[in-house]
Amino acid sequence: MTDDPISLREAIRDEALKLGFATCGFARADAAPESAARLDQWLATGAHGSMEWMEARKGERARPQGLWPEARSLIMLGMSYAPREDPMRLADAPGIGRISVYAQGTDYHDVVKKALKHLARWLVDRAGGALKVFVDTAPVMEKPLSAAAGIGWQGKHSNLVSREHGSWLFLGAIMTSLDLPPDDPHDDRCGSCSACQAACPTDAFPRPYVVDARRCISYLTIEHKGPIPAEFRAPIGNRIYGCDDCLAVCPWNKFAEAAAANRAFAARAELAAPELEDLLGLDDAGFRAVFAGSPIKRIGRDRMLRNALVAAGNSGLAALLPPVVALLDDPAPVVRGAAVWALGRLDPAGFAAERAARLACEKDEAVAAEWDAEIAAAPAAR
Repeated sequence: MTDDPISLREAIRDEALKLGFATCGFARADAAPESAARLDQWLATGAHGSMEWMEARKGERARPQGLWPEARSLIMLGMSYAPREDPMRLADAPGIGRISVYAQGTDYHDVVKKALKHLARWLVDRAGGALKVFVDTAPVMEKPLSAAAGIGWQGKHSNLVSREHGSWLFLGAIMTSLDLPPDDPHDDRCGSCSACQAACPTDAFPRPYVVDARRCISYLTIEHKGPIPAEFRAPIGNRIYGCDDCLAVCPWNKFAEAAAANRAFAARAELAAPELEDLLGLDDAGFRAVFAGSPIKRIGRDRMLRNALVAAGNSGLAALLPPVVALLDDPAPVVRGAAVWALGRLDPAGFAAERAARLACEKDEAVAAEWDAEIAAAPAAR
């Protein structure tokens, strides 16, 4: 079937909506050229932390045609995961672990990619051409490209904001060799608002539109593999996977309707408000069972327990002492260290007695050194 370019563009948009996308826009493959310089500046500051892949493939990431030279047009798509409940509602529930809204349902990688592949097959059948689909894991700068395609703008928290869907969009991309008419870029509508900047518990924004991953709770609880730096443990509170604060306070969310969200992203009961005590008792098999089909599964049991132990240490709940103590001898150093810190926060006297008993029993200065290193920041943060 042959379409004129404008008719084909609108047919693609209609098909995308049928497949569960909430929004769809079009851009040239050379859109957002300023992104390359911004990426270089950001990487030069080290703000990407340990995410080495950001720098390793920066040439491909900087522009779409650096990844695939045959690309002529971009189809940028957004799938809504607008929550039904206030993401901040569990802030004062110390015995509960807070999981970012995006990770409470089915893994978005699977859902978005499946829809992208369906749309790609439909497009090839209808108009031919070559194409590639991307969701999150490839070196594609989805946010500035989505802004160039008119589906939103990059807010001061660095994420995409939509007038219709707020801050709650999963982004996907199709690069195609077809020439499709571009949409107009979206204007920045943040204005003088700084709500997202003020909401950040760890001051992760050195300036508007720029995030320092090394200070971001999402990075620290998901991407960071070692012990969480002591200065950030108390501000993390009861967040055990990601953080929604800067997104949740965005005023544009008042237009986002949960009814527009893809049903696959509805919160699973066991992920909406998990008890810290239950999480602290997970072995590897238990972790995999609880988080099967969730993006959380990729961080593994040890990082999840590290996060849950930090939340336990912040809880002030003596009832969590038994599972914390049980993890003092965990095989994983990152779990063991977090358990030491949590014990020091929940029971300073018990910590001192446990440290002395272990040193006396094992006659090993390394034991004391490990404990002292983990507890160093606890009194200041208490």
